[in-house]
Amino acid sequence: METVFSKIIEGVIPCKKVFENDRILAFYDIEPAAPVHVLIIPKKYIASMNEVTSEDLPLIAEIHSVAQQIAVELGVAESGYRLINNCGPDSGQAVHHLHYHLLGGAKLGALTGNSSSHA
Repeated sequence: METVFSKIIEGVIPCKKVFENDRILAFYDIEPAAPVHVLIIPKKYIASMNEVTSEDLPLIAEIHSVAQQIAVELGVAESGYRLINNCGPDSGQAVHHLHYHLLGGAKLGALTGNSSSHA
């Protein structure tokens, strides 16, 4: 399936890369929600977390390892960062290609507007 992320992976749409190997691409979000806002995506098309199979689990683990590395490199590992994966329409998933948002660089607010337990 063609998405904006597949076009970025193919190089049709440019991005400011933070990390790349043959399985994963990470780049700065063009509409950042925090001072540090990086998108981390698998190059393999997976629509959402709901479609992850047992064969994909090493890739998911590698994405998390890459997120740790990026957080260190961008100076947010010590102060804290958020790693978010939206899955499905109620979560706000806008691009149907599995991706994670790494957010940091400032004190982040509550996860949702109706919960004070995560402030």
